[in-house]
Amino acid sequence: MYCHYCEREAAFAVEKNGIKVGVCKAHLRDRLRELADADELGDLKDELDVDRSG
Repeated sequence: MYCHYCEREAAFAVEKNGIKVGVCKAHLRDRLRELADADELGDLKDELDVDRSG
């Protein structure tokens, strides 16, 4: 699988409703930086039940 944004091999893939999208490490970092400033990241943390205490 290749990155959704470029021609590199995807390092990560996400699937929702039967659709898979891959991203390379560089684009994953870019997207995470963008999300860090958005309200959606808080919603995602709640959805994934992120707990840093363990």
